[in-house]
Amino acid sequence: MKQIKLKITIVLFALSLATQAFAWHDHTHLAICKATGADMWYHCAGPDIAKIKAGNMEAYNHWFNNSAEVEVTPQMVFDQIDRYNKRSRIFDTEGHLLGAIIASLRAYEKDLRAGKYALYHLIYCAHYISDLSMPLHNIAYDDFNRQHHNANDGILENTILNDTEKISGYIYPITLSDKNFEADLAREIARIANLSRKLGYKLRAEKRDMTKQEAYIQLRHSASLLKAVLQHYNHGH
Repeated sequence: MKQIKLKITIVLFALSLATQAFAWHDHTHLAICKATGADMWYHCAGPDIAKIKAGNMEAYNHWFNNSAEVEVTPQMVFDQIDRYNKRSRIFDTEGHLLGAIIASLRAYEKDLRAGKYALYHLIYCAHYISDLSMPLHNIAYDDFNRQHHNANDGILENTILNDTEKISGYIYPITLSDKNFEADLAREIARIANLSRKLGYKLRAEKRDMTKQEAYIQLRHSASLLKAVLQHYNHGH
């Protein structure tokens, strides 16, 4: 009887994680992509829409609840790649956002080689890179996270599409070499994930939401990485 109760508790806990709120709201996702100069920016909220029908198969790609509160390493990024588009409510309760970024690019390259229309894979990647800078998608989904998630998702939502220069004007160069593209990308994913989780811990310790200035800084990290990825595939400006 105790074992049955334990299994039920584990499943319910996992389900509670799986129903996590979206990351940045739609206009914020669009603004990050638009700030890079990408002409496909208007698609970049689509992966959140997909979660309505794709459910947990897609949802787990959008967050990494770093419950152990460990420093993210490039190896952790690579370790998550095989979990892309998979759902395991018991064995993957933390999600796999980090690996989803590289996995979506592998899918993009695969379809390109096959002569297929591959752009949508790149849009998924752009969305995941945007999620990477959301602090509450990089820390444990605890009581603080649940209570503050929606407010932080939408901290810039009402004005951001008219203020994209506050992102584009601060994009910084990131080097992703052709020879070591995935290794360089994993290093940058880990770097931004660590910046995001540290801000998440700060918000939790101070029991508050992000300021708008803190949010803009986060968005600039995503936009900078996205621009570097797009340039690698000759989609940049």
